[in-house]
Amino acid sequence: MSKMSWQRRGAALVAAVGVLLAGLSAPSAVSAATPPTLDAFYNYTGSTPLADIAPGTVLKTRSLPYHLVGLSLPLTATQLLFRSTGALGQPTVSVTSVLRAPGKFDSTKALSYQSFYDSLNPADEPSYAISGGLTLGGIIPQVELAVFGAFVLQGYSIIIPDTQGEAADFAAAPEYGMVTLDSIRAASNSPATGLTKSTKIGLLGYSGGAIATGWASALAPSYAPDVNSRLIGAAEGGVFVDPVHNLHYISGSTVWAGVLVMAIIGIARAFQIDLTPYMSAYGLTLFTKLQKASIATVLGEYPGLTWQKIAKPQYAQPESIPVLVRVVNLLNLGSQPSPTVPMFIGQGANGVIEGTSGNKAGIGPGDGVMVAGDVRTLARQYCSSGTRVEYTQYDALSHVTSVALWLPAAITWLDQRFAGVAAPQNCASIKPGNSLAPIPAP
Repeated sequence: MSKMSWQRRGAALVAAVGVLLAGLSAPSAVSAATPPTLDAFYNYTGSTPLADIAPGTVLKTRSLPYHLVGLSLPLTATQLLFRSTGALGQPTVSVTSVLRAPGKFDSTKALSYQSFYDSLNPADEPSYAISGGLTLGGIIPQVELAVFGAFVLQGYSIIIPDTQGEAADFAAAPEYGMVTLDSIRAASNSPATGLTKSTKIGLLGYSGGAIATGWASALAPSYAPDVNSRLIGAAEGGVFVDPVHNLHYISGSTVWAGVLVMAIIGIARAFQIDLTPYMSAYGLTLFTKLQKASIATVLGEYPGLTWQKIAKPQYAQPESIPVLVRVVNLLNLGSQPSPTVPMFIGQGANGVIEGTSGNKAGIGPGDGVMVAGDVRTLARQYCSSGTRVEYTQYDALSHVTSVALWLPAAITWLDQRFAGVAAPQNCASIKPGNSLAPIPAP
C-alpha cells in the first residue's frame, strides 16, 4: 500500500471515530463512582509483601462499562490493580484499564495508550474517569476516546495505564515508563482481558502521554525485555526531554508557567526530597496551593510566573540547587539508552521562545511548552544507535495545534507497523538540536 493510501486510511479512521461515538450513543444513567482514595480496589491488602511479588503481577480484577463524562457506554473495561515500581525503585501498585470493543476482537494486537492527564490528583487518573468518575482535572481522560477510537474500530484492545502511579507523581518520568511496561505485563497476564504473552503491542502517547511512551520505549530492553520483544513500535508527539531546559522555557510564559510549580511538586513527591528550603514565601504559598492541581486547572492561571518568583534570591536558577540537579539529571531522557523498536516522533516548533529565560538559556524555539531542539537531538541520538526514527517537525504549529497533524500520521504509522511493513526512517534530514549533557553539580 502506498504512503498516500496509508495517510488516507489514517485520516479516515480518525473521521470514523465520530461514527463510533454515534454508535455508542445509548448511554445509561450517570454512575456514582467511588474516588480512588476511598475505593478499596486501589489498595493492595494481600499478605505477601509487594517486594516479593514480580512487577506486572495482577493483584485485583474487576470489569465495568467504559464511561464517557459519567455515562455508561457499551464498551467493556477490565481494570487491573498490578504491582509496579516507583521512581526510587520501590515496589508500588497502579491500575490499568483494558478496553475491548463490542463484537470484533483481535487478541494478536493491542495498543497501549498513554493518557496526557497530567495531574497531581489521583482522582484525575484515567481509571477513575473510565469507572464513571467526574473531576475538572480529569476532563482529559473523558475525551480521549477520540484519540484512540480508531483502533477500537479495528478490533484492537486498548490498554490505558494510570501512568503516574497511585500517588499521581507528575513529571516523574521513569516511573511513567515502568508503570506503562508493567501495565502491559498485567494486561497480558490476566485471563480476563483475552490478551496473551504473544500479543503484539504498539505504544501511543502525546505530551504527558509521550513522557510515558518515550520512557517505556527506552527502559523496555533493560526493565521489561519480555515486553520489549513484543513491541512493534512507539508513536509519540509533543515530547518532554530535558527538564531544566523546559523549566527555563516556560518560566514567564503566559499560558504554561503554572506547570513549573506542578513539576516541582511532582518531582519532590516522587523522589522524596524537600525543596521548600529553596522557595520564596510566594513559592511556598503556591507549593501548598497546587498539591492537587492539574494541567486543566493551572493553564493560563499564572501568566508571567517565573522561577525567580518562586525561589529565594540565592537560588535564582534551577541549576543552583544541588538536590534538584541530581534528580533532573535522572529525568533527562537524553541520558537513557536508545529504544530498540522503531519510533515515530512529532514535535511542534512554531517559533515561540516562551517566558523570560528561554533566550538566555539558548534553547531556541518550541511548541510553547516543549523544546524542539531537545527533541531533534534525542531523535538524532536514537538514529546514531541504530533505532529507526521517523521525525516530523511542525514548524508553524503549537503544542495543541500539532495534534491535528500528528494523530492521523501516528495512526497511519502504527497501522503499518502492525501490518508488518518495514519502518521508515529520515535520520539524515533531522537538523542538529541542543546539548542534552547532564548539568554539572553546583
